[in-house]
Amino acid sequence: MTKDGTHILSLDNGYHLWSRTDGTGKPIKLLTLHGGPGAGHEPYERFPEFLNPIGVEVTQYDQLGAWYSDQPDFDDPDNVEKYLNYDYYLNEVEEVRQKLGYEDGEFYLAGHSWGGLLAQEYALRHPGVLKGLIIISMIDNIDDYVTNINAIREKEFDADVVAFMREVEERGEWDNPTYQKYATHLDREYITRHPNAPHHQISTMGTAVYNHFQGDNEFVITGKLAHWSVADRLHEIETPTLLTFGGHESMPLEVARQMRDKMPNARLRVTPNAGHVHMVDDPEIFFYNLTHFIQDVEADEFVPE
Repeated sequence: MTKDGTHILSLDNGYHLWSRTDGTGKPIKLLTLHGGPGAGHEPYERFPEFLNPIGVEVTQYDQLGAWYSDQPDFDDPDNVEKYLNYDYYLNEVEEVRQKLGYEDGEFYLAGHSWGGLLAQEYALRHPGVLKGLIIISMIDNIDDYVTNINAIREKEFDADVVAFMREVEERGEWDNPTYQKYATHLDREYITRHPNAPHHQISTMGTAVYNHFQGDNEFVITGKLAHWSVADRLHEIETPTLLTFGGHESMPLEVARQMRDKMPNARLRVTPNAGHVHMVDDPEIFFYNLTHFIQDVEADEFVPE
C-alpha cells in the first residue's frame, strides 16, 4: 500500500506529475483538480486536515505544465497542439485516477475553477464513475463569467479606468504597470481575499498553460476558454453534486443557482464574504459544507437543495 506523502506519477506519455496523498487507506477517496490552468495544488493544502478525520483519503496533484510537475516546451507548436487542449487534461485525470487505483463508484472528484470545468466535463464523459462531484467556484459556461467580470470592473472602477484597461488589452500590453495595479486590486477583492493565503516568493504559475487557455489575468478571457459551455448538457450529470461558491467572487451566483436547478442531484452552498478561492478565505464554513455533503452521500441521505 502506498504511504502518505509525496509521490511522482509517471504518465504513459513519459512525463511526470507531482502528487501527494494524505490519509492513505481511509475508506473514502477524494481526487482534487486545481485551477488556473497551471495554478497548482496549493488551495487544497488543508483538505487532509479537515477531511482525514472523517475517513477521507485526499490526493492532490499538479497537472502537466504546473509548477511541481513536468513542463513541456510550449514554444514547440507540436507540444501546444498535443497537450494544451481539453481532451489531454481530461485523459490525464482518468489516467491519474487509474494509477491511484480509485475504482468506479468509490471516489469523489473535486475541481476548483479550471478544475471545476474539467470536473464537469469528466462527469459527462464518464457517467456512473463518480460517487460524488464537488464543483468549487466554476459555472457551466464562460460567456456568463465574462459578463460578470466586466460588470465587476465597471462597479470597482471609474469609467476612465475601465476604458484604459480595455485599451491596454486591445494593444496586448499586459505588462503595463498601471494595468497590473488594477488587476491586482481585482484579485485581492474577488479571487483570494484572505491576507494569509498561501503564497510563494516568486510566481509559480504555469504561465504558458494559463495564457493559452485564459489570458493575462482572471478578468480577461483571450484564450482557448472563450465560449466554453456545458450549460445545455448539465442536466445529464446525475451524480450527487456539491456546488460551492464564494459570496464575493468572480463567478456569478445567479448562474450557480441556475446550475442547481438544472442538475437533478445538486446542492448549492455559498461562503459569505469569501472570494473565488473561498476554501482559503473561510475554511471553517467551506469545510463545514463539504463535510456534511460527503457524510450525507456516504450515509445515503443526500438531498438536493
